[in-house]
Amino acid sequence: MPTRILPAVGDADAVRSLTTLLSQLPDAEPVAPVVDSTQLVDTLARLAAESVDELPEVVVVHERIGPVPALELIREVALRFPAVGVILVTSDPSPGLFQAAMDYGARGVVALPLSYEELASRVQAVAQWSVGVRRHLGSGGDVFTGVGGTVVTVSGAKGGVGATLTAIQLALAAQASGRTTALLDMDLQTGDVAAYLDVQFRRSVVDLAAITDISPRVLADAVFRHDTGLALLLAPGEGERGEEVSDRSARQIVSALRSRYEVVVIDCGAQLGGAGAAAVEMADTALLVTTPDVVAVRGAKRAVRMWDRLQIRKAEETTVVVNRHTRSTEIQPPLIRKITGTAVAATVIPAHFKELQAVVDAGRVHELENKSTVKQALWGLAGELGLIRAVQVDRRTGRPRGDRGSVSFRRRRDSGG
Repeated sequence: MPTRILPAVGDADAVRSLTTLLSQLPDAEPVAPVVDSTQLVDTLARLAAESVDELPEVVVVHERIGPVPALELIREVALRFPAVGVILVTSDPSPGLFQAAMDYGARGVVALPLSYEELASRVQAVAQWSVGVRRHLGSGGDVFTGVGGTVVTVSGAKGGVGATLTAIQLALAAQASGRTTALLDMDLQTGDVAAYLDVQFRRSVVDLAAITDISPRVLADAVFRHDTGLALLLAPGEGERGEEVSDRSARQIVSALRSRYEVVVIDCGAQLGGAGAAAVEMADTALLVTTPDVVAVRGAKRAVRMWDRLQIRKAEETTVVVNRHTRSTEIQPPLIRKITGTAVAATVIPAHFKELQAVVDAGRVHELENKSTVKQALWGLAGELGLIRAVQVDRRTGRPRGDRGSVSFRRRRDSGG
């Protein structure tokens, strides 16, 4: 059986030289190369959704791949697709780099300039390893092989626009629809998820920061199981400890959560640090919450431009959510779309703070009444984003079946949206 090899190379000249050599290897079947980290992960996810047998046995990652650094990309592939063997191609085959590559999950390292003999030897060894892993998976081994859960980040255009409330209600909607859901508070210095959900906790995301291999048991020890069923991974009680969570730690934590939950909602707050930037970059959907006023919309535009400059996320890959919306405001969603250059969610969140005041003050926003128009809009947003399971509607009552009598998952559209 031929060995399927997927090259991940951003440089055109390197692509040509690598694919030429790969095509000369015995029993090798090079597939069309991918040019960046996003395309690589998306390609593997699509193949894994069909079957683990559809995945290539070997992925060859060039050191200059981007925008995610090569070693970080190798870690993500190793965590999400453990049946795939990864080879790093590098101009620095030093013992230190070799050890780092192994620590991040690579199965081999090949030096530049490429040598046919070295490349053939590494590919053969890694392919044999990959076949062995798949044989183990076929016998029912407990190894995560899937695409992973959906990751949604929620950031604020500025402080106080409602990002935390939005993140919590999206997570609650996903959980209530029957999907296993984790809520991660990545607002590391000023996170309020615990306060909003009336939680007293001992462990936080900081407890995972120094761990290089987050096993399911380690993750379970750090997660707080809320009465609603949500799995909470909370920001530290001492804000200064947030600095202990690096972008590398954040990538590993998000990958670990993605591998264990169907939906992962991340509250990133309004301040962008390395950990939050890594989360936004990894997200399947990145939301930016704003209110329809000049200061907040300027903040949204500033955030979008910064994400683009730092190559975290392009404007067209970001979705703005309009909170505290009224029909009378001069700034309507189409204008926000034009100013920010982003997509704008069709679902807008109405300005009805009186509905929220009692549960916010009590720190029990999970008890917000089903008849609340704010809750209906936020759960409708969850439906728009595909975070909830499809539900069957009872023709007699007009209500979704099996949703515990909760609010319907309809999308609330505004004529100005």
